[in-house]
Amino acid sequence: MQRYFVSPEQMMGNQIRFQGDDLHHIAKVMRSNPGDQVIVSDGTGRDFLARLSIVSKDEVIAEVIDEIRESRELPVHITLAQGLAKGEKMDLIVQKATELGVTEIIPFTSSRTIVKLDDKKEKNRITRWRKIAKEAAEQSHRSRIPKISEVISFKELLQYGTQVDCALIAYEQEQQFNFPQLLSRHANGCNILVTIGPEGGFSEEEIDLAIEYGFSPVSLGKRILRTETAGLVALAYCIYHFEQTK
Repeated sequence: MQRYFVSPEQMMGNQIRFQGDDLHHIAKVMRSNPGDQVIVSDGTGRDFLARLSIVSKDEVIAEVIDEIRESRELPVHITLAQGLAKGEKMDLIVQKATELGVTEIIPFTSSRTIVKLDDKKEKNRITRWRKIAKEAAEQSHRSRIPKISEVISFKELLQYGTQVDCALIAYEQEQQFNFPQLLSRHANGCNILVTIGPEGGFSEEEIDLAIEYGFSPVSLGKRILRTETAGLVALAYCIYHFEQTK
């Protein structure tokens, strides 16, 4: 069953009015008819089963049948801080991290970042990533779309890390596989920041500075992972710890 995200303003009592790409998708791509059922998320974590009542090229309206109580969101809030990666790697990271349940994605630049974005390119990329996140959240039947933040510097990210319960930074030189240990110190509902470097990784100076700000260096295993793989592996560890082992 198709799932769509709407803003609270699109929900008027038991009636839902679709707009933009969703209107086009329902009417033209899916060729839906009145009476067809869809799942609608209001972006605040609430999901509804709804029945289409009007379907035309200019207007699509649905009526709420019932609220869906089952939650597919992670029991913790995970922010993935991802060093800007080349080409379409960031698209893949945003898509898969959304499927895995991340709460927020923060792209950042550091000393070994290869990608250079001017203001226009950055704005276009963020718009693209937000669209990818929305589509991935719909496909994976999530109740929330992860927030895609503006690109920030590594120093700004360090400041952000002081506000969370657990700030982790993946580092290939870390010898001890301490990821499970660090996660075990935290309970459901906590805020976790997972930091992944760009293609060139982090410098020793950056790791030392992160430690000064309270970040914990973590190993993701014995193998060296690409930047587009590392964050997904870290999220998988978090899923196992907070969902499967509880």
